[in-house]
Amino acid sequence: MWDAAKCDLCGDCLVKCRYVDYDKEKAAREIKLLMEGKAADILDRCITCNACFQYCPTGADPADLIYKMIEKIGTGSLVTTFKPFIDSVTRAFEEASDGGQVIAGDPDKPVLSFDSFVFKQFPEGTLDSRMFRGMTVVRGKRYASLVGMGHMGGASLAERYGQKVIEGFAHFGKDVVYIHNEGYVLAHVKAKELGINVPYKYMHLFEYMRDYLRSNKNDITLLNKKIAYQPNCAVRWIPEQNIWLDEILELIGVERVSRKYEGLNALCCGGPALAVNKDLGLNMQKENIKDALDNNAEAMIIICPMCDAMMRDQISKAGLPKIFITDLCRMALGEISWPAN
Repeated sequence: MWDAAKCDLCGDCLVKCRYVDYDKEKAAREIKLLMEGKAADILDRCITCNACFQYCPTGADPADLIYKMIEKIGTGSLVTTFKPFIDSVTRAFEEASDGGQVIAGDPDKPVLSFDSFVFKQFPEGTLDSRMFRGMTVVRGKRYASLVGMGHMGGASLAERYGQKVIEGFAHFGKDVVYIHNEGYVLAHVKAKELGINVPYKYMHLFEYMRDYLRSNKNDITLLNKKIAYQPNCAVRWIPEQNIWLDEILELIGVERVSRKYEGLNALCCGGPALAVNKDLGLNMQKENIKDALDNNAEAMIIICPMCDAMMRDQISKAGLPKIFITDLCRMALGEISWPAN
């Protein structure tokens, strides 16, 4: 959450941004304008990749400030493009127009949250996996993480409706596994910032799959593959996710190749960028995929339905298999096969 008291106007957050070309003076001036509640050039150029959250040396969280101002000013392409969806999410809470979808499971199994995504946005057969069998499954706008709405000009939704989302999950009286990063971020990061009590135990998908694989080592066939990893923007809030991923990859015999665009230098999938600057977004995708191929990756591993949708065509054109992280684990468990070339 934005903390003006921590900002010393050093400008690092925007100087290091790869999508604009600001010197320190320009960067500091931009942040100062935003702090004063005024429009600034960055509002029309920000692709909401969240990198400036990590670039900031003082922990002031300039990304939060920028996203809030994008929503407040309301004239940028992100706001206008996604306004119908943001309006529909708002109605779901204000008018109780979306009660969500619940598939009841076994009493002793946790809840698996699909956020507001529809099931077909995940690989076919995901729910048939032994990893998730018997879990209560929920989805719909009433169970949306809301954190991701910052990419769409709806930064305030987490603050306005986060409490209701948490209460909705608490109603099940079960542990919750978040299959999407932003759901975990709402419970683990944003709830603390907003003073929301989370009265249930929760896990990230990666923690859950790691634990499952550890308990079922005898069922694993090592894949012996090299992959490139495409994180979504929320990973920047939860750097510990990299540890969980590395543990999963070791368990299933997969090597994550070292490449230019990873870690702090990771590229956005291009989704919001396409709404801001189409050429920029397409170039990001091409450079990202080329980097994976140049480093001998045999597949691109995706963890987010939005990243999947945005990068699908470009990855296909490059002839690089695109594999959801859940499917990667299913391959090691013998449930499905590695994709044919």
